Amino acid sequence: MLRVAVVGSGPSGCYTAQSLVQLDNDVCVDVLDRLPCPYGLVRYGVAPDHEKIKSLQNNLRTVLEHERVRFLGGVRIGPDGVPGARLRELYHAVVYCVGAATDRHLGIPGEELPGSWSATEFVSWYSGHPDFPEHERNGAPDHDGFVAGANSAVVIGVGNVAVDVTRMLARGATELSPTDIPQGALTALAASRVTDVDMVGRRGPSQARFTTKELRELGSLPDTEVTVDARELELDPAYADPSGLPAPQRRNVEVLRGWAEAPPRAARHRIRLRFFLRPVELLAEAGRVGAVRFERTVPDGRGGVTGTGRYEDIAAQLVLRSVGYRGVPLEGLPFDAASGTVPHLGGRVLREGAVSPGEYVAGWIKRGPTGVIGTNRPCAKETVTSLLEDAAALARRELPGDPLTALRADGVEPVEWPGWQSIERAEAQLGASLGRGVVKLPDWQSLMNAVHGSAH
Repeated sequence: MLRVAVVGSGPSGCYTAQSLVQLDNDVCVDVLDRLPCPYGLVRYGVAPDHEKIKSLQNNLRTVLEHERVRFLGGVRIGPDGVPGARLRELYHAVVYCVGAATDRHLGIPGEELPGSWSATEFVSWYSGHPDFPEHERNGAPDHDGFVAGANSAVVIGVGNVAVDVTRMLARGATELSPTDIPQGALTALAASRVTDVDMVGRRGPSQARFTTKELRELGSLPDTEVTVDARELELDPAYADPSGLPAPQRRNVEVLRGWAEAPPRAARHRIRLRFFLRPVELLAEAGRVGAVRFERTVPDGRGGVTGTGRYEDIAAQLVLRSVGYRGVPLEGLPFDAASGTVPHLGGRVLREGAVSPGEYVAGWIKRGPTGVIGTNRPCAKETVTSLLEDAAALARRELPGDPLTALRADGVEPVEWPGWQSIERAEAQLGASLGRGVVKLPDWQSLMNAVHGSAH
């Protein structure tokens, strides 16, 4: 029996486990995650009002409940947990599916001002990620400070995450209450005085990374007006005749054109989509961010943009940076800092150009933060194909026994599937007590209390 550890229980990790048990009846898989909860970004990255996408958890659940798959949550891998070398002793192969754990920075003055955040932090807050309450700014917890005192917000970036956070800022309690958003975030957003949101891209509409479905959702928000400046759209050479664009970009341009031509109307929330503006500085006001200074850009004829030396300040007491994710180095694994990925050949980890036996990668740490959730499926299958080609050689090595027994002997107490089910029950009970559906437990203490409550 080939024993494989999959590190990470998001879509990439689950699809890897699924391919392994489907393609080989002689494989057992332990899916390890440092959180006590499975599903990765499906649980902690998909906006709470996207219930159809969140329902993908049901498919991932089927994988984790397979008879030859075990979920082992609450297991840290690295210097403060189980060393990677120890995993290699306990398993014939280890597949790292750890995603891209940090966000890109703008690298401009004022970026660290109070009121300036990464979109990742905002998403973690409204998604109930247990790490987020530990976040501090200037030595003090600041996890309720997103919308407090803000009347206007600027979202820098024009991808799907930028659309998500823009939409959440315009949502009201009526729409969010039926979701699993934590009660603290719901209360804060319900009390929010943010009425104006500018979503800003440095390039044009034909290069925006959002999908048309996500974009259109902005136009269906209650009591919300979406506006686009036709003069900015016209700076894009493809705007006048989008027929040469790929279908997704062409549809985006058509949606934006419709908003640009629509007459103004009264609404409580106003969302403005801005293009060809590059952030150069966050300006302070009363000790926190008060505006963002942008430089007007124009197409350079090579698919990029160039600055014009003309500037515009957009008022904002809340700035959310949404300019991409980035992988981080893993203890004991090689890392390409330029791409933020682990060097590999068909998913096989490469050390100084040579294949490292028994070590594999899949997902964003393998290919970078690209694609949608479904992109992880063929990516995982490629890695699994490589692993199973190596299986005969890997299986020759004798293991010390059941890895779970060894981990417990090392002082590690994983959260197994019944522990996760206890968390699910506790979240259902919390929701019922609040007159809502399932409501997420947003911190480590309450999650672990739910786990340990199952033992008594």
